[in-house]
Amino acid sequence: MLGIMSEFTVATERLRGIRPAVSMFGSARIGEGHPYYAKTCDIARRLSDAGFAVISGGGPGLMEAANRGAFAGRSPAIGLNILLPAEQLSNTYQDVSVNFRYFFARKLMFVRFASAYVVLPGGFGTLDELSECLTLVQTGKSRKIPIILSGAAFWSGLLDWMRERLVGEGMIAPGDMDLVQVIEEPEAVVEAIFAFYEGRGFQPTLAERQKMLNL
Repeated sequence: MLGIMSEFTVATERLRGIRPAVSMFGSARIGEGHPYYAKTCDIARRLSDAGFAVISGGGPGLMEAANRGAFAGRSPAIGLNILLPAEQLSNTYQDVSVNFRYFFARKLMFVRFASAYVVLPGGFGTLDELSECLTLVQTGKSRKIPIILSGAAFWSGLLDWMRERLVGEGMIAPGDMDLVQVIEEPEAVVEAIFAFYEGRGFQPTLAERQKMLNL
């Protein structure tokens, strides 16, 4: 418990004042030269140049691509690295790096500071992060923010299954599918985030801040 509290305190202090930010998730196993890597770099660079800090898991693969794109842009590249038996080394494209031993504290930082989530193809960890984001927004424990999937061919089977099984069998409401959107073009990702906040600004409202205190 003390270890989790310590990580939470240190990370909160290190990340204070970095908003607006976008948390990007994706596979640790996709190397440079893969189309997913290039797309992730492109999205992150555009977000960074548009004024968004970019938060990734701080490791290799598409996490590296997210940090690399942001590092080349105008806004901070942030890595929240988790210490694991494998795939735990931080990438070198980070303006701010925070190391975690506990998934709980790390996952909270992804949520607490994000104005949007961009989810690229990935494995169990990526699916876990996507599911957590959707659950928090669906249940009202977190403010509603854009949840964007990029890589339509990769995500189509999962989304079809959600509609057929989760909606079809009454596990979620039909409107819950509107919490997520699929956007292919990197420039359209940035435009969608700005469109969501048009007329209200990126700062959380008082009611949204109260929700975030209860995470």
